[in-house]
Amino acid sequence: MKKRMKSYLCYLLIMILSFTPTVLLYADETEASSEQLQVSAKSALLMESKTGTVIYECNADERLRPASVTKIMTLLLIFEGIEKKQFSLSDTVTVSEHAASMGGSQVYLEPGETQTVQDMIKCISIASANDASVAMAEFVAGSEPAFVEKMNEKAKALGMNNTTFVNCCGLEAEGHLTTARDIALMSRELITAHPEIKDYCNIWQDSITHVTRRGSSEFGLTNTNKFLKQYAYATGLKTGYTSLSKYCISATAAKDDIELITVLMAEPDIKSRVKDLCTLMDYGFSKCLLYEDSNTEPLSPLPVLHGQKTELNIAYAGPMKYLDVKGQDLNAVDKSLQLPQSIESPITKGDIVGHAVYSIGSSSIGSVPIIACEDIPVADFTFYFLKAVKRLFC
Repeated sequence: MKKRMKSYLCYLLIMILSFTPTVLLYADETEASSEQLQVSAKSALLMESKTGTVIYECNADERLRPASVTKIMTLLLIFEGIEKKQFSLSDTVTVSEHAASMGGSQVYLEPGETQTVQDMIKCISIASANDASVAMAEFVAGSEPAFVEKMNEKAKALGMNNTTFVNCCGLEAEGHLTTARDIALMSRELITAHPEIKDYCNIWQDSITHVTRRGSSEFGLTNTNKFLKQYAYATGLKTGYTSLSKYCISATAAKDDIELITVLMAEPDIKSRVKDLCTLMDYGFSKCLLYEDSNTEPLSPLPVLHGQKTELNIAYAGPMKYLDVKGQDLNAVDKSLQLPQSIESPITKGDIVGHAVYSIGSSSIGSVPIIACEDIPVADFTFYFLKAVKRLFC
């Protein structure tokens, strides 16, 4: 009896310590970062997007000026607004005096001019337009300061602990600072939560139509991200430059089932930025293998003791994702279910009742919780009494 109790307590401890709805693992977290890759950037970070694993970093937590890479957060909040049905792509945005007064990269919007949300997104994603960014900030939140407040709230929610936004477009401002790690976090959120961003940031050339008091005219948009033409697997995302920030970028690339995010800050010139991007992307693709198990198959119910139901429906809490950089044979991954023979009520929906454990040979590579799909109260006296009455009269 004591031996059985000891085993049960150990099992509970394992369940508590390993709780996570989706396993995001990295085979050897020190191996890649310890390799001395030569980059010219003052700060750099390479991340695998599906797991969020950092493969390489250099001064990744140094607070620096992001320039127009700031617009990743602006786009993230715009797409969130669309997702929440606060507005749509076809809604019309009116340009204010303040928005039209922005310098730097712009599409020369005029006060009183109108553009659709979709065209504003194009202007921001393709041409890095400061005027369009501010116009959208005012459209979404009523004013740019109110929008910037939302940017900082979102940054905090994403764990961007070293970021402070002062504006929505990245023009130089005192205290407007972030880090390569924080940029990677918001980039990952944008491309995973709103993959439609790639429909915009991949466009090489497009145009909008200005309709002003002087009439109608076409304005050409050319992508500021030349990396799209310089790397075979490039998919985005956002460049940035000012005389103080130097050359910055958050770049994405996808090959087979691997998607990488490379953030570079304070590159001395464009040539160095491209060289570093290619170096880090090639390094990541040469190292990374991704194992995924969607965990969508149904699981057999668990017997319930002393409950108002005799069986409990259970399911995986989420998929399993494992990133390997050591060249292991991912076809050899073994999956085993650790579940009790029965479970005692009461049970609350979402309770962890077991685990799917993954291993290669004798080495565990992670686990995914198995959870209760429903509430099952204890079968008390009242329950049995009502049940007996129902049988008697029905």
